[in-house]
Parts: sequence; structure tokens; C-alpha cells
Amino acid sequence: MSTTEKTESDQAVYPSVQKQEDVEIEEGSEFSQDYLDPPDGGLKAWLVVVGAFCSFLSTQGYGYSWGVFYSYYKDNVYPGHEVDLTWIGSLWYWFCNCTGPFYLWMASKWDDRYIVGVSCFICAFAAMMASITNEIWQLYLTQGVLSGFGTSLAWFSCMRAPQQWFDKRRGLAVGITMAASGAGGLLLSNIANACFETIGYRWALRILGFFQLFFLAIAAVTCYRLNPSPKNVPLVDIQDFKNKKFVILFIIHFIGNFAFYVPSGFVPSYAKDMGLNSWVSANLNAIMSACMVIGKIGLGFVSDYIGRFNMAIICGLMACIAHLAVWMTATSEGSMWAFAVLYGLFGGGYIAMITAVIAEVVGVDRVDSGTGWAFFAWSWGGLVAQPVASAIVDSTDIPNYQGAIIYSGVLFFVGACASCVLRVAQGGKKIFKKV
Repeated sequence: MSTTEKTESDQAVYPSVQKQEDVEIEEGSEFSQDYLDPPDGGLKAWLVVVGAFCSFLSTQGYGYSWGVFYSYYKDNVYPGHEVDLTWIGSLWYWFCNCTGPFYLWMASKWDDRYIVGVSCFICAFAAMMASITNEIWQLYLTQGVLSGFGTSLAWFSCMRAPQQWFDKRRGLAVGITMAASGAGGLLLSNIANACFETIGYRWALRILGFFQLFFLAIAAVTCYRLNPSPKNVPLVDIQDFKNKKFVILFIIHFIGNFAFYVPSGFVPSYAKDMGLNSWVSANLNAIMSACMVIGKIGLGFVSDYIGRFNMAIICGLMACIAHLAVWMTATSEGSMWAFAVLYGLFGGGYIAMITAVIAEVVGVDRVDSGTGWAFFAWSWGGLVAQPVASAIVDSTDIPNYQGAIIYSGVLFFVGACASCVLRVAQGGKKIFKKV
């Protein structure tokens, strides 16, 4: 395809990126505001962040609290089925990213607020149906597949919206949005644990359903688009893979989730095996989630000044150190609290940073597609990471948690190395340059 043909093709799909010198647009016409620069603030922009925060609070917050449900299921509801139960969380993690390759097509057909509205209904319905199940396979379908699919519809709409509305403060906006997952994990872990000890796990699931119904309704109202979505896009758009830097970022996301959810899934059961009481095991996840709030917002803010690519490398390395130097050597309650704090800060910062750089790698005009593909890569780790880690733990008569910790920690190191490669590709080899 010639350069001229390629330009015409791109303009057909993304009419808003036509150069002004090519087409003179009358001020005030319906096309004069087709593509707006991020305002970096204002009431509507911050309402978008509030809505995205509510979405992540209720959906990803459940993901961060899954370890509490898993621990209760394996000890009290379905004892002896540890590996089978890990597939509930794995199915949820995969399906919550499954619409990524098709998101740009969906966004070209329906407004994001309608998509999030459908998500609101599906997530609440899934939790209610999970509360009346009696077999593990029924939890696969409800708490795994259906809940994950509903989450996916909200995930991409609410993930890309802050990236469209912010530029210089994008790290902060994305950090605030993703901090909601930690806040939700903190809140839902304690709500679930309180329900387990009083009214039972079925009511814990029903309360989760009402929680998601309320907060996703707020997200559905406030998920505004800054710019219209491209029209006439294919069902699956692979144009981003022509960008070599995006291929590296895709690999980073693919590796990332094979490590990221291992702590939230296994810290509670590891703490119980150490002999710590149920309050400590539940609140380790809660503190980890709380520190993720601080890490995503605080490190997101700092990254706007030192560079988001630089911060991604720092966070990846620190998450690796937290695994191999702290968790793997933990023999006391204090060392487990130390790991929860360190991993919360830097594990949370890592996911926020590799998300915040998507718009810089692909451009704001392709952030919809780039975000969809990046988190589709993320989904595969969600599907198999916990069953793999569980198989490692169960490979010996005495639970082999150290093997699972090494597996997760080494993958964080590999992700940090890949982030370093991307940083060089984006900004060169100068060490102290803001990139």
C-alpha cells in the first residue's frame, strides 16, 4: 500500500486526525470538535475519573478480594478441591479482559455509558446467581464466567476514559482510577470476612451484587467520551501490532498478570499455614489493597515528573525484591505485614504505570484499541497463573509456597527488564532522562 493510500485509509477510519491544512473546517460545524486535545481538568473530566473509580471499586475490588473467598471455600464449603476452586478466579480474570480485541468495534456501535449500563446488570445478576449455587461448576459459570464478562464491559470503557481526558496529569488520573481496585479489595475483603463469620458466604455474594449494582450505576452515568469513536472499524483491528513499541508493551502485559494476582490469591492461605489467625490472613490482603491505593495514586503523581516508563521499571524491580527478599523469607506476622505493604505500593504502581504508558506508545487517537489489546494480553495470565501457582504449591506433601513465590518474583523481574527495553525504545539510552 502506498503512503497516499495508507493516509486515505487512516482518515476513513479516524476522520478526526485529518490535517487542518488539508481540510478547512468551519468553526462551530459538527466536525469542528471531532478531535479535542485532553483538557487536563475541569468538572466533566474529573467526573469521568469519579465514574471510573466507582467501576474499578466494585469490579476489580472483587478481584482483589477473591483470595478471601477462595480461602473460605477451600476450608469450609468445598474442602479438598483447592485446584478446582482456583479456576473460579482464573475464569473471572480471563473473562474480565476477553472483550479487549473487540472493544473498538463495540465502541463504534454503542456509547460507553450504555456498555457500562449492561455491565451493571450482568455483574449484579452474576453475584446473585452465585449465591444460590451448590456445585463448583455452577460457581465457574456465575462467579467466574458471567461476572468476568460483565466486568470486561466496564473495564475497557472506564480504563480508557481518563486517558482521553488527561495528558500532563495522566499518570495521576490513571493512578486514581486504578487505586479504586485496591480500595475495593480492602472494603470487600472485610465485608466478605464479616459475612462469613455471621450471616454466611451466600449473603456475602448477595451484598457483593448490590454493591456492584450501585457503583456501576454511577459509572454508567459519568462515563463520558471526550471524542467520538472511529467509524467503520473491523471487528478485530490489528493495526497496533505494526508499532514495534506496542509489541513490546503487549509482551509486558502478557507477562505481568502471570505474576500480579499470585499474592492476592495465596497470601491469605500462606498466612493460615503459618498459624496466623483468620483476622490477620484477611487483613493482609486488605492492607495490600490499601497500599495499592497509595502506590497507584502516589507513584502515578511522581511519574508525571520523573517519567512513567522510568517508574514502571522501578516498580517492577521493587515488586520482584518484595517477593524474593521479603515474602520468601517470611517467618513471622511482622514480615508478612512488610510484604503486604511493599507489594501493595510497588505491585500497584507497576500495573498503573504499564497502563498509563499505553497512550504514549500508540497515541491518544488509538488508545481504545491499544488498551483493548494490552489487557487482552493481560487476561491469559489471569486464566492460568493461579492454577499454575496452585499446582506448584501442591506439588509436595508440605505446601511448596516458596516455589510459587519464586515463580511470581522472577516474572516481575522479566517484566521490569522488558519495561527497560521499551523505555530505551521510547526515549533513548540516557539514564536520567524523563521518559
